[in-house]
Amino acid sequence: MSTAQAEISTILMDKVADWLTQSALAGNDLETLVKGFCERLAAAGLPLKRVHLSFSMLHPLYDALGFTWLRGQGMEVEGFRKEDGVHSDRFLTSPYYHLLSNKLDHLRRRLDPSVPSEFPVFDELRLMGVTDYMAFVHPFSGNTSQGMIGSWSTDSASGFSDSMISALLRIQNHLAIATKMAVLTRLADNMMITYLGGDAGRRVLDGQIKRGEGDTIRAALVMADMRGSTRLAETSGREIYIDTLNQFFDAIAAPFNRRGGQIMSFIGDGFIAVYPCERHRAQSETACQAALAATHKATARMMDLNLRRKEQGLGDIKFGIGLHVGNVMFGNVGLTDRLTFSVFGSAVNEVQRLQTLTKKYPHSVLASKGFASYCGANSWLTLGNEELAGIKQKLTVLSPDLSGALALDEDGALEPIYDRISDAEQVMLLHRDAARLSAGDPRKLQ
Repeated sequence: MSTAQAEISTILMDKVADWLTQSALAGNDLETLVKGFCERLAAAGLPLKRVHLSFSMLHPLYDALGFTWLRGQGMEVEGFRKEDGVHSDRFLTSPYYHLLSNKLDHLRRRLDPSVPSEFPVFDELRLMGVTDYMAFVHPFSGNTSQGMIGSWSTDSASGFSDSMISALLRIQNHLAIATKMAVLTRLADNMMITYLGGDAGRRVLDGQIKRGEGDTIRAALVMADMRGSTRLAETSGREIYIDTLNQFFDAIAAPFNRRGGQIMSFIGDGFIAVYPCERHRAQSETACQAALAATHKATARMMDLNLRRKEQGLGDIKFGIGLHVGNVMFGNVGLTDRLTFSVFGSAVNEVQRLQTLTKKYPHSVLASKGFASYCGANSWLTLGNEELAGIKQKLTVLSPDLSGALALDEDGALEPIYDRISDAEQVMLLHRDAARLSAGDPRKLQ
């Protein structure tokens, strides 16, 4: 970059601030907002080589989202997992740790090649040609762990001028406001999808929030339940019971939340999932066959989980799955000011009864004749006709051939357990822990 220390145009920086406001009001996601912001800062004359920004999030899997922008190379996005692990040595020697542990808002360092690096990351930045570095912490409010943390780096031979620093400090406030709006929007999306499912969450966000609002849809239905959970809850501690229940859900439920399937709700130690379809044979076949394929994967995953548990000296987790197809009501029920969004109707009752019949028959998966009729050439064993409580007509009960579940393919395998925490993730963990300490939480920083 040029050694000239040109003044930064206030007019152009105001235009960046205006763009941030309009982008936030338009509902742009964080990635679009951050990338557009960095590109506009560079276009306004700021000689930025690298920008890193991380935002703490309320999400069941991730503590934060991180964005690293490099001039001329675009932007990298990372999701930082929830983990209560020990902070790495690299993180403990980082500028971010220095900021947070000393309760500083900003930290600036000139990167002089003749001077030993104060922080290891500076060695990497020097290789990129960085000459000046500023890190910052910007909470979104005084009583929450939600916030923004990041750094600015320049490769200008003269480093950051006073006008550049002034411009960055001013625009940082606009960025915090805009990204807080985007984070809150992302938070709402995450919570709706996490607690209601994809389709139901989008319906609620689109305004379907009144009691009684909904649709009657046709769907392949799946009801699954863990066996022996009552005895386990009575004989094991809370942590063992919850850990076992989560292992069960991780193994069996995940396949039913893909390829058109939606888990509508978890009911104690079980769940109900739907595969919506049109009222035509072709669509019904697609939905039922997808549900059956997910059942094969779920069964294989449970076999794999039980093998791992056996290696650990633990008992098998047994289960039952019911498969059915029919019309259901899909919408809001409950009190006027306390609603749930799920599926209801006689078909739901029938699939629940089918699942219960796995306690009677020596088969972990049972299906109705209607469901089986849409599954093509799959092999089925007819078990008999059952009178189900509250249902007038007898239901023909069948069990599918699950021998294919013995081959656990890559897609059906349990997700690997990751044990590496990135340095950026450590930043957000410490930011969260610092907020806990200021709020009087007795837990110590890791």
